Amino acid sequence: MKIIPLQEGNYVVNSKKEFKLINEFPLDSGLKMAIQPFLIVTQKDYILLDLGLGFSKNGRPFVHYLLEAHNIKPEQITKVLISHFHKDHIEGIGFFEGDTFVQNFPDATIYMQKRELDFALTQQHPSYNLEILNEIKKFPNVEFLEEDQGEITDEIIYEVSGGHSPFHQVFWIKENNEIIFYGADDLPQEAYLKMHVAYKTDYDGKRAMESRKKWEQQAKDEHWKVLLYHDMKKPVLEFKKEARLLEARI
Repeated sequence: MKIIPLQEGNYVVNSKKEFKLINEFPLDSGLKMAIQPFLIVTQKDYILLDLGLGFSKNGRPFVHYLLEAHNIKPEQITKVLISHFHKDHIEGIGFFEGDTFVQNFPDATIYMQKRELDFALTQQHPSYNLEILNEIKKFPNVEFLEEDQGEITDEIIYEVSGGHSPFHQVFWIKENNEIIFYGADDLPQEAYLKMHVAYKTDYDGKRAMESRKKWEQQAKDEHWKVLLYHDMKKPVLEFKKEARLLEARI
């Protein structure tokens, strides 16, 4: 499998959930984080994991430029996997032209957790763009996931982790003895593994913390490649097999 981080940039986000590039915003004005969806290329699929902020460049979706920088056309994307509906993960799904909503990936099947969307649509909070979320309900190419865990294909597994948001979900992609794990905002940065903390900004911080402990051990045992959506230095954390020292016998 091929992993391509689609790095939109490093941002500062303030209490109003306004995202600005770090060089455009005072550094002490909010949380600093990367925004980077991921493209996974398998033998069968071109898979996008979340969609970023939805900014545009020269009148075109920025995510399209990021793909084309790797010689990938937007219409090549076959599947989009959505972890949750905070705007820094979902706004790259499309844009309005007047009153018409235009999808950025109309040829792909979009997989999302129905219960998470239902919850998001009840929220009056700047983390959510309700105008876009109401459009998503009309998409003909959405496949709603409604179970706590399951298989999308033989290679793609999902599970509701429910830490960062009530029905937040995570994904595993497996092919040829290789395992990629995407924990989205339940495991957004490497620092979350170095200090086990239940964050108050999460819907259920204790649940997210316990999940991270479990995933870290599994990652070590099974040699996962972990995708870090908000890490500004290391987009992929690889748990490699430990080298065994062989003693020569005389």
